[in-house]
Amino acid sequence: MKLLILGLGYSAGFFARAALARGWEVTGTVRSADKAAQLSRDGIRTLVFGGFAVSSFLARALAEAEAVLVSVQPGETADPALACLEQQLAAAPGLRWIGYLSTIGVYGDHGGAWVDETTAPHLPDVRSRLRLAIEQDWLALGERSGKAVQIFRLGGIYGPGRNPLVKLRQGKATRLIKPGQVFNRSHVDDIAGVLMASLAQPRQGAIYNVVDDEPAPPQDVVSFAAGIAGIAPPPEVPFDPARLSPMAASFYSENRRVSNALVKRELGYAFRYPSYREALPALLAGGD
Repeated sequence: MKLLILGLGYSAGFFARAALARGWEVTGTVRSADKAAQLSRDGIRTLVFGGFAVSSFLARALAEAEAVLVSVQPGETADPALACLEQQLAAAPGLRWIGYLSTIGVYGDHGGAWVDETTAPHLPDVRSRLRLAIEQDWLALGERSGKAVQIFRLGGIYGPGRNPLVKLRQGKATRLIKPGQVFNRSHVDDIAGVLMASLAQPRQGAIYNVVDDEPAPPQDVVSFAAGIAGIAPPPEVPFDPARLSPMAASFYSENRRVSNALVKRELGYAFRYPSYREALPALLAGGD
């Protein structure tokens, strides 16, 4: 299998290493030569790509790819990868699977109610509307080209090196209290696992929520992490949007419980970490 990853960041990096472990040939794009050198030591062939011009090396990787994962931050008005590479993706002869990493933020606020892939979004902000439009653009490419395009909506991403245990040790953890607020999370190992399961059975137009079983108050997760690590939890702080950055305030303005039932039912995937209660002890045992 030849896998091309557009935007080889944190989450995509775990998928890349899982693919390498299966003997796949993996190529990923990064934005700097320093990042390329770092990843090459892991056996991942990297290309520096800024989204403006397609090098001969990237054109060859696209032409040979059997699977493409897109993990690129949205531009101001569109997806930069799709805008630049649409023709090459549509023409790639062996390409049978395209995955786009999106966010459950496209659902907007539902007052803490359960939502799934059929739920109509509530999108008050420009950022979420843009992300949903980009999802639709990728799905439209699949319809035009006959390539199987899948959308993966992720929750709060965490895993080795990025989790509440690390923040506690760094003194950066907080317990912000907003009554009734919950969030879903997505462990990087489960993101990689769901992507692998989808590759085994592509479905054009599929949208999957890749989230845990237990949407939980963020302060509960921090308290649990502190308890297992033997660290005093930070003090509770009442929610005050005026004290938050615009991005954080927007994050807390949306409250919903996101279902992962479709992933389990259609892909037959069993989550390795169904909640933070299983994940954080494993991260602690592994050195966080």
